Amino acid sequence: MTSYKHLFQRSLAAAPDRLHFAAHSHHLWPDASFVGHQAAWQDAARLADRKWDRVMGEIWPAAQAHVAAELALPDPSSVTFAGNTHDLILRIVSARSERPLRILASDGEFHSFRRQAQRWIESGRITLDTVARGADFDARFLAAARGGNHDLTFVSQVMFETGAVFGAIADLAALARPDGPWVVVDGYHGFMAMETDLSAVADRIFYTAGGYKYAMAGEGVAFLHCPPGFGPRPEITGWYAEFADLEAPPPGQIGYAADAMRFMGSTFDPSGIYRFVAIRDMLAEEGLTTAAINAHVTPLRDQLLAALPETALADAELLNPGSDPRARFLALRSPQAPAWKEALMEQDIITDVRGDVLRIGFGLYHDARDVERLVGTLRDLGNA
Repeated sequence: MTSYKHLFQRSLAAAPDRLHFAAHSHHLWPDASFVGHQAAWQDAARLADRKWDRVMGEIWPAAQAHVAAELALPDPSSVTFAGNTHDLILRIVSARSERPLRILASDGEFHSFRRQAQRWIESGRITLDTVARGADFDARFLAAARGGNHDLTFVSQVMFETGAVFGAIADLAALARPDGPWVVVDGYHGFMAMETDLSAVADRIFYTAGGYKYAMAGEGVAFLHCPPGFGPRPEITGWYAEFADLEAPPPGQIGYAADAMRFMGSTFDPSGIYRFVAIRDMLAEEGLTTAAINAHVTPLRDQLLAALPETALADAELLNPGSDPRARFLALRSPQAPAWKEALMEQDIITDVRGDVLRIGFGLYHDARDVERLVGTLRDLGNA
């Protein structure tokens, strides 16, 4: 098996005894990210105030092009960036005038959406209907969406806790219209973890993700694909939205760009975007597409799955056993999950837990020897 550890020398050397199986959480940064981060600093020092010409004229469009290429989006200008996906969700909701806004979601969305939704419910800003995860989720969620009683539908491409993949994005997109309902897909566990082609639905759905996980670029580089004509005037808007060519506003109103710049905020830290571009350029040079990365990861996942019956995890319930496309982590449910996570941590093996679910994630920086060490430790836990 080919090893790609040479692409991660700085992160691996920083903690040589650590075995990091949380690529689905805080993905280790490849060396290319260091080059990108340095470039951000050097441009700031060299160009000072004029750095924004380079950021917005070169780095930003390069990042847009990389996102568009990964998702098969027809127009890179449909992509905008922010510090995190929560910020982008706020802007989407602000573009709807309904009070309350009727939202449909699953009961397994990420913490920031869950918390924000609960606060909006308290304030009367939204009402929220949820569809429980589990068997036949796609069909049940579509049935609820087709009920026609919601202004906005929000769903994860891959559930962050269980790794379940939502396979009905196209069916959901067929319901979307500029005047509502809108469809928002949280793609954080799908982007650069699964091959994703949005070309057929790019004119109908919002799609948001970021660099913290499989894009390997860290925090500060979330993005939003905005379908044309949806949300032309977000209420939450920053002065960077004025950098675009504005459409002529009605008297007494501010103007907005027609492309994704309409969802821009204010002054931001561009270093994450530099890192993202440097990493994507490196992957292109290495010939490492998402499909190629999955081809590296799949035998490692299979190696661990084959050995699980011999370990302490033998009786755990595997929540995502499905075939491709699939999450790039295993989700194993057991009352012992928190104890396993702590026991592994004591051996400097990093995983994570969500409730009673142990998550073990894979990345380019793993090889068969890493899995062997993990399996050996899990066997010892079973014999303890």
